[in-house]
Amino acid sequence: MIKSDNPKKRVLLKLSGEALSTEGHRGINPQSLKEIAVEIAQAYKKADCELTIVIGGGNIWRGVRDGGGVIDRVNSDNMGMLATVINAIALQSAIEDAGVPTRVLTSINIYQLAEAFVRRKAIRHLQKGRIVIFAGGTGNPYFTTDSAAALRASEINADVLLKATQVDGVYDADPKKNPQAKLIHKITYADAIAKRLQFMDTAALALCMEKQLPIQVFNLHKKGNIEKALCGEEIGTVIY
Repeated sequence: MIKSDNPKKRVLLKLSGEALSTEGHRGINPQSLKEIAVEIAQAYKKADCELTIVIGGGNIWRGVRDGGGVIDRVNSDNMGMLATVINAIALQSAIEDAGVPTRVLTSINIYQLAEAFVRRKAIRHLQKGRIVIFAGGTGNPYFTTDSAAALRASEINADVLLKATQVDGVYDADPKKNPQAKLIHKITYADAIAKRLQFMDTAALALCMEKQLPIQVFNLHKKGNIEKALCGEEIGTVIY
């Protein structure tokens, strides 16, 4: 693992857009939003770290799937990027309501609503004790928000990428389809790619491997897990 020169541990937390909704429903559920924002704020206050967040937009729009063959891939992905901005603004508001100053930096030009992503600006916000939410994905179609998380984490020299999911970590098979699936506690990047484990797209995983950026995958829905992950506890699965 590459050692960081950051005075504090610098973390990127990847959330799915579905974290802000409820099961079987789309959009943003105010109670779900409040609960996750409070948990993030409380965890941040207890952990001695600098925190950035990338959030998906799947609760509002999911690229190819929602395009239904009527909207072309590029436009559909662009709509997905806008969905991440909506989620980021909602999460910013809720985290600030929980007592932590937060800024949204976006890869797409939408200056009336959020600051443009500039690496030095993002780092400066972190140094001032603010949480930074990166919105707009990579700013380009054909890339997932996992890729955006890996990219931003690499750019800011994060010490770890935390991916909050619906399950306890990375399994050797889909635990929703195979009740015999086994949780993997530690695995190398190369083995994860070779075994085609479907917890993160290959482009994102390859970038983390090149950067030697460790990834920790854990269950978002177990209360206290965000705090444990921010404080360095090895819950879930560690990819190194």
